[in-house]
Amino acid sequence: MAADEFNAKWEEFENACRTCNSCPLRQNATNTVIYRGGKRAPLMVVGEAPGANEDIEGKPFVGRSGQLLQSLLASYGFTDEDYHICNICKCRPPQNRRPEPSEIAACKKLLAMQFRLVRPKVILLCGSTAYEGFFGRKVKMGDVRGRFIENNGYYIMTTFHPAYALRDPKQKVPIYEDVGRVRAKLEELGIFPPLEPVNPIG
Repeated sequence: MAADEFNAKWEEFENACRTCNSCPLRQNATNTVIYRGGKRAPLMVVGEAPGANEDIEGKPFVGRSGQLLQSLLASYGFTDEDYHICNICKCRPPQNRRPEPSEIAACKKLLAMQFRLVRPKVILLCGSTAYEGFFGRKVKMGDVRGRFIENNGYYIMTTFHPAYALRDPKQKVPIYEDVGRVRAKLEELGIFPPLEPVNPIG
């Protein structure tokens, strides 16, 4: 896709996000939270929904959990252009509650548009809500965490949401390990060069 065509389609996608009224969440949202990082990137990181900080800034994962995610990605050499971070839902649910199934379903068309434009090779789903939004079914994290699912040439892994590690710091290690598996998969696919060994963050 030529750059001009891509930019036009991206603008169309962002307009669709900002004018969406498919569910009630938009009514009380300050901003539609679309993405941060590269518009096209080999890694897509998908969370649940915007929180208070994200709603104010209009970008996903900018609060404490976002800072932890940023540290984890940086520890494996990822730069801003290497990943595309977004959420299953583009608008903040009241009191940061979990999105309802109807709200997840309403946003799925926008997520599909986003996926087709970004064209990642590896997708990292953060938390069970992200898994549910992506695959359309609920699951226990222990059944899927840390394992790749190959789907039409894409590699999808689910890990704990960084907010979970803020509540239980020992869960930083599993998330760190999963980000390492993501890096290794991108190296295996020939997208990234091998990275020197790094030490887990504290």
